[in-house]
Amino acid sequence: MDGMVNIPLDAMALGAEEAAGVMRALSNPSRLLILCQLVEAEKTVGEIEETLQLSQAYVSQQLARLREDGLVAATRDGRQMRYRLSDPRVTPVMMALYEGFCPKP
Repeated sequence: MDGMVNIPLDAMALGAEEAAGVMRALSNPSRLLILCQLVEAEKTVGEIEETLQLSQAYVSQQLARLREDGLVAATRDGRQMRYRLSDPRVTPVMMALYEGFCPKP
């Protein structure tokens, strides 16, 4: 069959629990969009809030969850927190999701 991909089951079994945890974090559409923003560059809560038209409290709550999951990290910049991706494996996952699910312009 053309396009068939072989994924070794024994290798997947070793990382399945961790991969499932990442997928749980990505299962919320708002968290997915927040991560899309952070793939581009680090951002403040206010920048994410403005771009996604979400409340500050909700963005902060979702960022806290992503921090707990180890996907983002924060750095204080004066009175603001700047968020960035902390797990380099997130970018290729986000790109694969974009390629598979997003309409092309």
